[in-house]
Amino acid sequence: MRELIKVLKAASDKNRMRILKMLEKKKMCVCELSAVLGIKQPSVSKHLSILKEAGLIQDERNGQWIDYFRCREKINKYAPVLQATIKGWLNDDPIVKSDQKKIATLCREELCKK
Repeated sequence: MRELIKVLKAASDKNRMRILKMLEKKKMCVCELSAVLGIKQPSVSKHLSILKEAGLIQDERNGQWIDYFRCREKINKYAPVLQATIKGWLNDDPIVKSDQKKIATLCREELCKK
């Protein structure tokens, strides 16, 4: 039961749900996520840590960046089920739609220079 609660709590935050929806579309770094969410990078990093601990996302080094993406490994039996379900949710939500438009125009090289 502990693993299920961890996964559900991880997904129960508005910003973490937005992150999950963005990561359905592409791998993203902290500065890109921060730009779309409109919150500071340390807050984004905390959200990412919670999602990673729950088995919902993974990361990998890509040059100077760390890219985050939906977890491909089965860390627990609940995360893949939730990911599959979330994929069909919120696609018509105005915030999710806005986030999707924003990520299409991001340039990490420009964002991460700051």
